[in-house]
Amino acid sequence: MSLPPILKDKLRLPIVGSPLFIISNPDLVIAQCKAGIVGSFPALNARPAEQLEQWLQRITDELAEHDRRHPDRPAAPFAVNQIVHKSNDRLEHDLALCVKYRVPIVITSLGARVEVNDAVHGYGGIVLHDIINDTFAHKAIDKGADGLIAVAAGAGGHAGGLSPFALVQEIRAWFDGPLLLSGAIATGRSVLAAQAIGADLAYIGSAFIATKEARADEAYKRMIVESSAEDIVYTNLFTGVLGNYLKPSIRNAGLDPDNLPVSDPSKMNFGSEREKPKAWKTIWGCGQGIGAVHDVPGAAELVERLGREYEAAWESMNALRGAWLPGARQRAA
Repeated sequence: MSLPPILKDKLRLPIVGSPLFIISNPDLVIAQCKAGIVGSFPALNARPAEQLEQWLQRITDELAEHDRRHPDRPAAPFAVNQIVHKSNDRLEHDLALCVKYRVPIVITSLGARVEVNDAVHGYGGIVLHDIINDTFAHKAIDKGADGLIAVAAGAGGHAGGLSPFALVQEIRAWFDGPLLLSGAIATGRSVLAAQAIGADLAYIGSAFIATKEARADEAYKRMIVESSAEDIVYTNLFTGVLGNYLKPSIRNAGLDPDNLPVSDPSKMNFGSEREKPKAWKTIWGCGQGIGAVHDVPGAAELVERLGREYEAAWESMNALRGAWLPGARQRAA
């Protein structure tokens, strides 16, 4: 399992902060990158479309300045998420700006297209495509993606329904390139667990919603802190794509989270004129890993905590290794 330099040389931890729809902004991305993990945001978060160039300019400039000031601990690279669905009428505009600013990593979702991958490869960037099953994984690689993001059960926002064990083992049966894993990962121990089953990096989102830099309503952050896995419901009602949402936010909108209708996937729309029903604007996406979220720290503080947990997890695994490997057990006998 080999990683390109861009996914290892400047990372302090094997973590990519996932692009959070509406929530991710330059403040969060810059803080994540300076702390040593990949920060990312959806291009569609920059509204109107003209704002995207301002965001890319600011992120590029601030990370470059950080590197000049701290050559001993340079910032990790950043990523931009592009929705490749046919309804996204901004794709051409937004991709052209990614090319102009030479965005190091482009994350593609809801469609894999050769011309998008070629545009990114043209300036030396890499493309990671998120998938929910092995069939889509094959399609993404066939169309030129460099790596895969396995979105397993329990992930926040748009999520798959497969066990991470099943999904990773099916992909690793034929693909030895960069593989990220998403799905209820909110601790350093879970990051190591993702690597233990075959992923290279963990893809963490919901834990970063409850950070000071995140562009989320304070009530949203508080709800995450106060909720646990059983407060999450899996539905396609709100976007046409299956995803995980906070049950309390659905109740607050006047709906019964345990009896939601099924949406028509053909009606999904990611166009610039897309509008949610007013009552749905405070229905909030979130993954199942939030039982580990107990406060609202800064992003750098959260990364520090993940680092301590990751190191402690390695120590625990080394102890288990000594106790359970056949050679160790024979020596003990």
